[in-house]
Amino acid sequence: MSGKDEFSIFNVSTDHIPEDERVPLLREFYCRGVEVEVREGKPAAASFTSHVLPEAQLLIGGLCGARVVRTKHLVADGDDSLALIVNRSGVLGISERGHDLRLRAGEAVLTSAEDVTIFERLSLGSGFSLRVPRRVLAPMIVDVDDAVMRVIPESTTGLRLLVDYAIALVHEKVLAVPAMRQLGVAHLHDLLALVLGATDHARESTGRRGIKAARLQKAKFLIVNNCWQQDISVANVAQELGVTPRYLQRLFEADGKTFSSFLTEQRLKRAHRMLREPDFAERPVSSIAYDVGFGDLSYFNRCFRRAYGATPSDVRSGEAL
Repeated sequence: MSGKDEFSIFNVSTDHIPEDERVPLLREFYCRGVEVEVREGKPAAASFTSHVLPEAQLLIGGLCGARVVRTKHLVADGDDSLALIVNRSGVLGISERGHDLRLRAGEAVLTSAEDVTIFERLSLGSGFSLRVPRRVLAPMIVDVDDAVMRVIPESTTGLRLLVDYAIALVHEKVLAVPAMRQLGVAHLHDLLALVLGATDHARESTGRRGIKAARLQKAKFLIVNNCWQQDISVANVAQELGVTPRYLQRLFEADGKTFSSFLTEQRLKRAHRMLREPDFAERPVSSIAYDVGFGDLSYFNRCFRRAYGATPSDVRSGEAL
């Protein structure tokens, strides 16, 4: 990802490039972040523009006749950025975390650079992507990992606004002005959070119950990011927030859940993801249960079956989703 003040523009087009030189050109653009593979029998073609900004990267255009792959080897580079991929026309295939998606025109999905990913345009078309560091987006969303690889319909609040705003920033060339660049990126971050589900929290935080809503939001964020710790409790989360345990319990109760049920739900979500990921295929179910914060295997199995209507082994084998 870009540094604090970095700004650069890359225009990539294969219109006047011989076919045997196109893939090397694309590999040079992507550098070491991904591999570019040629699709058999189809010449690679690309036309897109990339804007590298502070805390963001915009990419507008299209690529066909080739697959872009972030391999298991490349994932080790430490990049943990998240990217909203919007398919503007045609059909775009994306594979990640055991999901094989086919995005139709107008649909979008959030991807993670921490996972092996394959992008392949299945029919002529164009797309848009906004990539941001995880540290920027994670505090704005309760469970950002839960948003990864979920198809976002075209009608989702804010999605069209985000794309139109980003394209306007590019067309009006306002990103070249440092002050406008910082403001534009801040707006892009806010719109991305809006698309991924931060709308209700943002609205509530400006109302009469704003303080309570903000505290509940922070409590959920702390739980989501620390649920794997077996010693996490209502007492230490309350201490982190500067409130009493009973006050925190009332916040959850007013939201329709208890502290314990929310914590258990997050641990189960993490276990469910691990069971579906190839990287954890050799790890015993018992180890996964302990890794996500459960201290009792029987209790984990009961909670898992109650939540998903299937055993952990069923999910791992693919017999249940």
